[in-house]
Amino acid sequence: MIDIKFLRENPDIVKENIKKKFQDQKLPLVDEVIELDKERREVQAEADAIRAEKNQISKQIGALMAQGKKEEAEEVKKKVAESAARLKELEEKEPVIEEKVKTIMMRIPNIIDESVPIGKDDSENVEVERFGEPVVPDFEIPYHTEIIEKLAGIDLDSARDVAGNGFYYLIGDVARLHSAVLAYARDFMIDKGFTYVIPPFMIRSDVVTGVMSFDEMESMMYKIEGEDLYLIGTSEHSMIGRFINKMVDEDQLPLTFTSYSPCFRKEKGAHGIEERGIYRIHQFEKQEMIVICKPEDSMDWYNKMWSYTVELFRSMDIPVRTLECCSGDLADLKVKSVDVEAWSPRQKKYFEVGSCSNLGDAQARRLKIRVKGEDGEKYLAHTLNNTVVAPPRMLIAFLENNLNEDGSVNIPEVLRPYMGGTEKICPKTK
Repeated sequence: MIDIKFLRENPDIVKENIKKKFQDQKLPLVDEVIELDKERREVQAEADAIRAEKNQISKQIGALMAQGKKEEAEEVKKKVAESAARLKELEEKEPVIEEKVKTIMMRIPNIIDESVPIGKDDSENVEVERFGEPVVPDFEIPYHTEIIEKLAGIDLDSARDVAGNGFYYLIGDVARLHSAVLAYARDFMIDKGFTYVIPPFMIRSDVVTGVMSFDEMESMMYKIEGEDLYLIGTSEHSMIGRFINKMVDEDQLPLTFTSYSPCFRKEKGAHGIEERGIYRIHQFEKQEMIVICKPEDSMDWYNKMWSYTVELFRSMDIPVRTLECCSGDLADLKVKSVDVEAWSPRQKKYFEVGSCSNLGDAQARRLKIRVKGEDGEKYLAHTLNNTVVAPPRMLIAFLENNLNEDGSVNIPEVLRPYMGGTEKICPKTK
C-alpha cells in the first residue's frame, strides 16, 4: 500500500505505475480515492473546528454563569447543542469515509522499482544469470513420481483417500531426504547469521490483509470456519505479522530471520501434467528467510537473499538460474522480485523453486511497523522475504539432477550428515 500523501501529490506517477502493471481497470481508483481523501480531510477539519469552538463556548458559558447572566448562558447552550448534533454527524461519517479510502488504497499497486522490466505476465520475465552447467544424461529420466515410487517413497492413492487430491505420504528414505534438506537449509541460514524461528501456523485477518493483496488472499488462503483465523500460505505471513503495531529501535536493524513452517494453499485452477505429483500441492513445508531493515538497505539485502538460495542449490549440485519478474507478474505489494529456477534434466528446461521479493514499506504501512531513529524521527521499515528451500519442488530438482541410470540417487556431501552418512539411496522396487 502506497502513501496517501504521495498519491495525492503524484497522481500521474501512480496512474503510470498502474499502466506498467497492465491493470488499467484500476485507473479510476486514483481519482476516486483523491476525492474521498479530500472529503475525509474536509470532514475532519470541520469536526476539529467544532470541537475547538465547543471548548471556547463552554468557557464562555462558565463566565456568564459566574456573572449571573443565566439567560445569555442558556442561549449559548442552544448553540452548543446544535453544534453537538453536527459533530455527531461528522464523527459518524469520518470512519465510513476512512474505511472506503483504506479499501481502495489496498487495491492500488505499490510503485515498482525503476529497474523492473515491463511485461504483461510471467512469459515476459527476463533471465538474469545462470549458475552451474545444465546436464542432460544419456539415459531417460522418468517423471518424478515414478522415481520416488521406485524408492518406495510415496503413497498418493492413500493420501487421496484420506485428504483428496493435492496431498501425499512421503515414506522411508525419501521422507528422510525431505527432512534432511530442511535441516540443512536451516543450518545454512543460521551460519549466515539469521535467527531460526518456528512461527504460528495460523494468523488473524488483520495480519492477512497486512501482508498480502486481496487477490492473493482469495486464491491462496484457507479460512478456519467460525474463527478469525487463516492457515498460513508461507511463514512470511506470521513472521512479518509478529511486528504488527510495533515500534523498532533503529539500532536493532536489520532483523534477519529464517523460519520453518508447513504451508497451506488452495492452488485454484486446472494444472497440466508437469504440475501433478508433488509439484503443485495443498500442503508442503518450507524454510524461509525474512529481513526487516532500513529503507536504504533493502536493495542490498534483496541481492544478498536471492544469492543465498543460489548458493544453497549449487552446494547440492543443482544448476539454477535467476529470472527477473516483469511488471505484470509482480503481486501488488511488491517493488521488485526475482525467481530462482532449478534445471530439470527430464524437461530440459528450468522451473521455479523459489522467489525473492522486496516489498518496500507496503507491508509496514499496512501493519504499522515503524522504526525509531537515533534522532527520534519515526519512519516505516522495509520488509523482504525469500524462499530458502521448499522440498516438494526442490525434491523434484534434486532427484532428477542426482539420479543414476539404475534408479539410485546420489546424496551430495553437504546432506550426508543429515542422512546418517548415507551416500546413495537405492530402489526398493523394480
